Amino acid sequence: MSDHNLLPAWREQSLGRRVFLRVSAASAATVALVAAGCTTTTPEPVKVDPYLLSPLPAGDVGLFYFAYLLAIAKATIFQKVADAPPTDFTATDRAVFTDLRDHEVIHRELLRRFLDPKGEVALLPADFAFSLTSLSLTTRAGALAAAQQFADLAAAVYPTVLPLFSSANLLPRTLLLKMSSVHARHAATLRNLRTPGTFAADDVVLTTGVLAGQLRTKTPLEVLAVLAPFFAPYVISAGNLPLPI
Repeated sequence: MSDHNLLPAWREQSLGRRVFLRVSAASAATVALVAAGCTTTTPEPVKVDPYLLSPLPAGDVGLFYFAYLLAIAKATIFQKVADAPPTDFTATDRAVFTDLRDHEVIHRELLRRFLDPKGEVALLPADFAFSLTSLSLTTRAGALAAAQQFADLAAAVYPTVLPLFSSANLLPRTLLLKMSSVHARHAATLRNLRTPGTFAADDVVLTTGVLAGQLRTKTPLEVLAVLAPFFAPYVISAGNLPLPI
């Protein structure tokens, strides 16, 4: 795909015409200043970064796009482990990762269909991918740790994302609310596989203050900062996403 825009409807609009000089106010002094600024030096062309994606859209569409990127990350990890499980995986481990993979692939494809209902648009460049090179997925301990890291991210960010929707249409929020509960179950299941009998710990649940016992939440920007190295060399600009109040 040569066009790196995320969707045609999200392409940056032209800035519109601006009046740089008012003809009626032109004077000899203005002409002199312009002449003085003339130069025969050819300006150095500004190089365009081919890996800088168009900014994520503003509003609800941008939130859906963020959820789609997170689903790509989780589905990629779960797919890799399910396809090539570590040799020290138990039968239970294999069965769990098959379920995790199936859940997350469904999430990814459902979000993709919401963003492109007719399947006519390439949402990302053809070579855009979530890189697994920095993750250790060949041992049980490494695979569980990596999977839990991203399951915890999804569980922590969805409660922050849901209140940011502005549309009166409840379907998107209902869909993501259901996904949120699945992400929480993924995180709890993986934690229990790593340490049997556990459900959560103080790294994901607050233990002090008035919010003790509640989930430690994250913002989309915090999660994208974690995802950024895995999507490199592509750079995702998230400045348009709504911020939590």
